[in-house]
Amino acid sequence: MLRGPCRIFRVSVAPVAALAVALVSSLSRCSLLEPEDRVVSPLSPYFGTKTRYEDANPGLLPDPEAPRRDPQLLEETCTPVQLVALIRHGTRYPTTKQIRKLRQLHGLLQARGPGDDRTRAAGGGDLGAALADWPLWYADWMDGQLVEKGRQDMRQLALRLASLFPVLFSRENCGRLQLVTSSKHRCVDSGAAFLQGLWQHYHPGLPPPDVADMECGPPRINDKLMRFFDHCEKFLTQVERNATALYHVEAFKTGPEMQNILKKVAGILQVPVNNLNADLIQVAFFTCSFDLAIKGVKSPWCDVFDIDDAKVLEYLNDLKQYWKRGYGYTINSQSSCTLFQDIFQHLDKAVEQKQSPERLTQGR
Repeated sequence: MLRGPCRIFRVSVAPVAALAVALVSSLSRCSLLEPEDRVVSPLSPYFGTKTRYEDANPGLLPDPEAPRRDPQLLEETCTPVQLVALIRHGTRYPTTKQIRKLRQLHGLLQARGPGDDRTRAAGGGDLGAALADWPLWYADWMDGQLVEKGRQDMRQLALRLASLFPVLFSRENCGRLQLVTSSKHRCVDSGAAFLQGLWQHYHPGLPPPDVADMECGPPRINDKLMRFFDHCEKFLTQVERNATALYHVEAFKTGPEMQNILKKVAGILQVPVNNLNADLIQVAFFTCSFDLAIKGVKSPWCDVFDIDDAKVLEYLNDLKQYWKRGYGYTINSQSSCTLFQDIFQHLDKAVEQKQSPERLTQGR
C-alpha cells in the first residue's frame, strides 16, 4: 500500500489524438550484483513497500533500463498523449526511530547472559552470538534519507519511461514536463535523480549538471498536494492524533500470534521475553530487508524468522496501513481527494483538447 505519494509528474504533447495514463508505484530496488550472484531471502515477499524492486519485478533483472510494454499496447496501436505518474521514493535508510529501536535490540543482545547448553545445542546460541557481533552500521543522521541505490532506482525508472514513451519524453517536449514533490528529503532527492536519468537519456555519456540547470527544470515542492494527509484537519483529529484510532493494531500486537513470535525470538536471542515487544520484533524483521536492499547482504536477522512469522508480521503492517491510510476510516480516502482531483483535472483538460477542432487545426 502506498502510504502517500512522493512525487508526481505530468508530460503531454500536442496535438491531442488519444489518451494514455499510468499510475506508477516504485518500490525499493537496489542490488548492484549480477542476477546470478544476487543474495536472496525467502522472506522478501512479505516486506511490503520495503521489498527490493527486483524482488517484486524479477523481469527487470536482465536489464533494469529496458522498458517492458504491455502486449496489448503495442507500438502504433495507440498514441500516447499525456502521462501522469505517481511515484514512490527510491530505496532509503531506516528512519531514526527505527534505528534507535534496532540499537535498543542490539544492546539487549550484548547484555544477555551466556545461556545454557540446551539453547546452544538447538542453534539459538550461535545465532544470538552472530547477531550480537553483527555490525550495527546504521546512524541517526541517516533518518530515512535516500541511499545511492535509491538514486539508481529513479534514474533507471526515468530511462525506462523515456524509452517506452519516446515522443512524450523527447528533448523538444521537455519543457512540458511538470515534476512535483513533497518536501521530504528522500522525495526531493528522488525527483532530482529522476531528472538525472532523463539527462542521461538525452545526453548519453555526459555527466549531469546541477538539477537547477537542467532543461526540464528542478522539481516543485507542494506539500498540500503531495502530503495531503498532513493538511487535512479532520484526518489529523480523527486518526493521526487519536490515541484509539489504531486500537485493532495494538490488540493484534498483544494477541496470540504476535506473542508466539515474541517467545520464539526471545529463545533464539537468549533475552527475557519481557524485554521484547511487537515494535522491536518488527524492526528486527525489517532490518533483514534494509540490509538486503541497501547493501545486498543477508544479515543474521533474516534467519531469526520463518515464513509463518513473516506472514504474521506482514499482516501487522497491513493492519496498521488499513486503519491509518486505507479503508479503516472514511476520512483516510477523502483526504486524498485534492491529489486525485488535480490528476483528473489534467486528464479532463487532455480530453477537451482532443475534442477541440481549433486545437487540432493548430496542430497541423
